[in-house]
Amino acid sequence: MKAFFISTCLLIASFYSFSQENVTYQKPPQEILTLADYQRAPGVSMDSKKEYMLLTYRNTYKNLEDLSQEEMRLGGLRINPVTNISSTITYANNLKIGTIKNKSETQVLGLPDNPKIANISWSPNEKYIAFTHTTSQGVTLWYIDVATAKATKLSKVFLNANMGNPISWYKDSKALLVTTLATNPPALINSKEALPKGPIVSESEGKVSQNRTYQDLLKNKADEANFVTLATSKVDKIDLNGNRTPFSKTSGLFSDVSFSPDGNYVMITSIEKPFSYLVPYYRFPQITVVYDINGNEIKTVNEVPLNEISPKGFMSTRTGKRNMAWRSDVPATLYFVEALDGGDQANEVPFRDEVFLWEAPFTNAPQSLLKVQQRFAGIQWGNNTTAILSDYWYDTRNSKTYLINPSVEGAEPKLIWDRNYQDKYSDPGNFETKKNAFGNYVLTIENNKMFLLGDGFTKEGQFPFIDELDIKTLKTNRIYTSKLTDKKEDLLSIEDSKKGDVLVMLQSKNEYPNYYFRNLKTKKITPITTFKNPFESLNNVYKEVITYKRNDGVTLSGTLYLPATYDRNKKDQKLPLLIWAYPEEFKDKNSAGQTTQNPNDFTFPYYGSFVYWVTRGYAVLDDASFPIIGEGTTEPNDTFIPQLVANAKAAIDAVDNLGYINRKKVAVGGHSYGAFMTANLLTHSDLFACGIARSGAYNRTLTPFGFQSEQRNYWDVPEVYNTMSPFMNASKMKTPLLLVHGEADNNPGTFTLQTERYFQALKGLGAPVRMVLLPKESHGYVAEENIFHLLWEQDQFLEKYLKN
Repeated sequence: MKAFFISTCLLIASFYSFSQENVTYQKPPQEILTLADYQRAPGVSMDSKKEYMLLTYRNTYKNLEDLSQEEMRLGGLRINPVTNISSTITYANNLKIGTIKNKSETQVLGLPDNPKIANISWSPNEKYIAFTHTTSQGVTLWYIDVATAKATKLSKVFLNANMGNPISWYKDSKALLVTTLATNPPALINSKEALPKGPIVSESEGKVSQNRTYQDLLKNKADEANFVTLATSKVDKIDLNGNRTPFSKTSGLFSDVSFSPDGNYVMITSIEKPFSYLVPYYRFPQITVVYDINGNEIKTVNEVPLNEISPKGFMSTRTGKRNMAWRSDVPATLYFVEALDGGDQANEVPFRDEVFLWEAPFTNAPQSLLKVQQRFAGIQWGNNTTAILSDYWYDTRNSKTYLINPSVEGAEPKLIWDRNYQDKYSDPGNFETKKNAFGNYVLTIENNKMFLLGDGFTKEGQFPFIDELDIKTLKTNRIYTSKLTDKKEDLLSIEDSKKGDVLVMLQSKNEYPNYYFRNLKTKKITPITTFKNPFESLNNVYKEVITYKRNDGVTLSGTLYLPATYDRNKKDQKLPLLIWAYPEEFKDKNSAGQTTQNPNDFTFPYYGSFVYWVTRGYAVLDDASFPIIGEGTTEPNDTFIPQLVANAKAAIDAVDNLGYINRKKVAVGGHSYGAFMTANLLTHSDLFACGIARSGAYNRTLTPFGFQSEQRNYWDVPEVYNTMSPFMNASKMKTPLLLVHGEADNNPGTFTLQTERYFQALKGLGAPVRMVLLPKESHGYVAEENIFHLLWEQDQFLEKYLKN
């Protein structure tokens, strides 16, 4: 790991006495550093036949140098204008090919020096793997021959990855379609130096709209020009010999490229003008055109106007064709959806959405498939007579799943499930899929049966399962239930239903998650990977999922950790307690009281929790349940504060009743909405000695058109927005608070300004508060220097205000 310069002129005892400090980067205590400074296991990607796997290696953290590259923030994108790829992308730095049967690993030869690998993509025939490598000048195209584990550079031109993944495989696996940089693009404009030619003017036409508070939007004409320069690309064909031929006759702001299942058509979507200063690029005007395999234009299949006007409510949507994609089980047919309620959820109609099919070459009009009562949620294609469709409605948390026959126009869908999608205990699982002749994943159908793989959460614990669904009777038959008590088993895929071979992942509290083949008939387990536990210093830590009741009878839960040296039998020492949580909204008490926590989950400490501190003598209640419930016509946020406090009191009471803690020494913490929770708990209760709030929003008038799961705007319920805003109640907050925020937060609503203004209010009102802004960090933190320093800040804060 990269060594940090650690200042020796700061005395820890007086550290928090200064109002403004010139702090250099610090490292946390050794107990925490041992856990934080580890080597990440590789990512695993297997071919569909489970013959080969790609092992992808990357650094555990980025560093400040990675975060200090050139960056332009345009239309919701963060772009490196020199290399023409996202400035936030995470690169792999090594690749290996593993043979699953022989359990061997081979280093990929011929990789570029100092690899910066991204956009990894298996070819349709799974003999090759394409990837991009970013140099100091731009993005280059490479591929791996899987059998020989040899990498080869393909492109002599630089790709344009500013709009996302720039590569798509031809169906014959002999070439790739790529977006490349436009020829002789205009120079970028320095918007800070460019003299304006006039004011920036925006105008409303008097139509009601409800948009989120997006970040990184276009702000002026210079931004518009730079967006065009950086997003404009050409589409080229590059074969595996490196030969390049133009595909598109013109350049454009291409945002999506996709092949039809048979490979004879290519659908390309481009961004058009006029642009907007209110919404991100994906709500700019768009045109979608289908071409034949030689680049000849066949049909403009969709034109979407600028989408700045959005009706109120999460179930509202835009008008026109949406969700357009290729149907995966036939050669070349598009499907799309259109709203039947004008896109406004307030309009009462018998059907909300209509689903259409449109067969290439699109000389005939689209064919209506069916109408759905709620908002369309997706289709899983199987074959000509079988598909699964689902719809949902947020306000009621209802989801319906149907069996449909896609060959019959207007055929009545057969209802399979009608359920509350927040009800974890009734979740039927996910349908198993397999690759078809087109290389697309479709529903696995055998002898008129489909298969479901479920997480298996119950009141008694977690028991993953496999069900058969009979297509004729729509009844399920359970063919396997995992009954492991010392391990957690995740069912990933059915490899051979007749033989009973299933791909699973096994883990335990101290065993790192690894892949295995399980045979359901013989019970034999065959390991595929053998990744080691990098956190062995936690092996003797006590871990338990505890359940307890809130004052209104709602069942809550959390994962409790106790130090390895703590004697649970004597309980002669009362520990300080750390609670880490994140509020969730529910429409009923039953769903709110369900738990998905498993004591056999591998204990994986990371900066987003308090688990590190169990090595420092603290008890930790991680992922504590903080449900906010609004039944019937009542919205959850109408009683947000009292429910928040009730959740916290129940958690403290539960651990206190076990005899482990000093309830006068309890801290609470959270990230994002959890930070918002933390500030409110310190403001409206006396349960905590201190709190840590990271990257939160504290003034809800700055997110006036909704936040989190709140659909109503500020002018609908000003009392809710004001009551829930810690900033509005800053005069009540007297408990020590550590505020942390990324200097370059990119999350809608959680502008860094939220923390800065809240800190200024608390400081001016005399509250004990410390603010730490992490340089270059977005909403999630990635740089090693910042993460290690964050852990040090939190440790110093807790040692002063909680333990001592």
